[in-house]
Amino acid sequence: MKHERIIDAHTHIFPQKIAAKAVDSIGHFYDLAMHDGNGTAGALLESGRKIGVERYLVCSTATRPGQVRAINDFIWEESVAHPEFIPFATIHPGLENLEEEMERILSRGYYGLKLHPDFQEFNIDDDRAMEIYRLAEGKLAILFHTGDDRYDFSAPRRMERVAERFPDLTCIAAHFGGYRRWEEAFDCYRAPNLYMDTSSALFALPVEKAWRFFERFGPDRFFFGTDFPMWTHEDELARFDALGLPPEMRNKILYGNFARTVLKESV
Repeated sequence: MKHERIIDAHTHIFPQKIAAKAVDSIGHFYDLAMHDGNGTAGALLESGRKIGVERYLVCSTATRPGQVRAINDFIWEESVAHPEFIPFATIHPGLENLEEEMERILSRGYYGLKLHPDFQEFNIDDDRAMEIYRLAEGKLAILFHTGDDRYDFSAPRRMERVAERFPDLTCIAAHFGGYRRWEEAFDCYRAPNLYMDTSSALFALPVEKAWRFFERFGPDRFFFGTDFPMWTHEDELARFDALGLPPEMRNKILYGNFARTVLKESV
């Protein structure tokens, strides 16, 4: 079966020498069996080709400020080597030369930032992070890990506060807006600049609850994402197919919404 055009709006890649260790570490953090132990750019492309992915948002997270520059260089180099990649930089609220690194990110042409408050151990709405949002507003989208009932760093209510405070900041709340905190996301998200992706949610989110989200927020607010190497592209597309969305909604979520909102393309 030939599927529609697809952008994967949430993937992770790692250098060859640390890829296996990084994947194992993520699996341990979430107590989940990772579906691809590789995590390299080549493995991502091989997995995505099986369902016809055209473009991939690629990112990685700096758990310490000292990792930021090296990770950003890696993401940029891989994106130059692979035109299919849409580079999202990492940043850390504890970075001393924050403004300098943000200027470097903007001058290179990254499309956005990825923040993982649980890994980086800061509250999304922490005062330390406000300078990041100020510098990114109107210039870079930010993909936020959100949710996880073991922590409060990335609680949906915190995400909503940031989106409201920075109305020109394109905020992408991963995992249907709140990994395992979906009721909180459903109840508190109101800001029109707040989008959600489907990554690492459909394995646990019942179909009827996913439809509640679409009906409440509208199909224009969602992007398809796999969270590779957490899951394979074939498995995530099968879960997406199981939602039974009509063709127009499918096309928006699989491709059009992200192309319009983040890539600024006319679709």
